[in-house]
Amino acid sequence: MVLHDIMKYIESEYGIINSTPCEICGGSYIAENLEVHVVDDIPYDVCICVCSECGHEKAFSFCAPFINDELFKTAKKTMH
Repeated sequence: MVLHDIMKYIESEYGIINSTPCEICGGSYIAENLEVHVVDDIPYDVCICVCSECGHEKAFSFCAPFINDELFKTAKKTMH
């Protein structure tokens, strides 16, 4: 993937977050932290969000096909 494709992919993730109402109060989520998790050797973007109204936390997970081998190795090193 080229940088433009990666940015569009991440933008679509935030589109999903922004269109998902809080399951407690219906408020909007605000992204607090973005992490890379590896599950069964597959990288995922995990966005930790907090409701702007009630403070409820929710983690959104998205497959991250744009993480290449070098970024994948770096992510694995930071997890160990």
